[in-house]
Amino acid sequence: MPRPPATYARRGTAFHQWLEERFGQQRLIDTDDLFGADDLLAEPGPVAEAEADLAVLRDRFEASEWAGRWPREVEVPFETLIGDRLIRGRIDAVFDDAPDGLIDVVDWKTGQPPSPGPEQRAVEVQLAAYRLAWAALTGVPVDRIRAAFHYVRPGRTVRPADLLDEAGLTALIDAVPASPS
Repeated sequence: MPRPPATYARRGTAFHQWLEERFGQQRLIDTDDLFGADDLLAEPGPVAEAEADLAVLRDRFEASEWAGRWPREVEVPFETLIGDRLIRGRIDAVFDDAPDGLIDVVDWKTGQPPSPGPEQRAVEVQLAAYRLAWAALTGVPVDRIRAAFHYVRPGRTVRPADLLDEAGLTALIDAVPASPS
């Protein structure tokens, strides 16, 4: 049985919607379309809390290094092959306005950064895939593309310096058994 989306998922969706509107994009998902959205309306407390939380996230974003930049693209869907596996996803934002000429692929996070160690290395795989996907979509050499998580609440951008390249990501994916058809 499907479960309603968690509070964190709702918060992330609401924040992404706000960013899409801020950057002039059409909404992809309306909060009202989410399974369990009626649960938010059942009690006024959770709605007020969610709105206050979103206001905090908006304020924190507006104080971040990203507020003064304008993305080339937002919510970019992709499908790309890494090794023999089809990887699908959506890149939150791509910026091509950095003074050093590099492209920044950014994933917005409304929670806290992971602890150093295995959890942190696991989430960095997402950025490695986004970097390769943008390179495949645009033909830009992967060494001209940086990738970052921006953790909105603490106002922290994390740019791992040692993301896996295509060979490393392929080896990692090949070590995971394919799901049965």
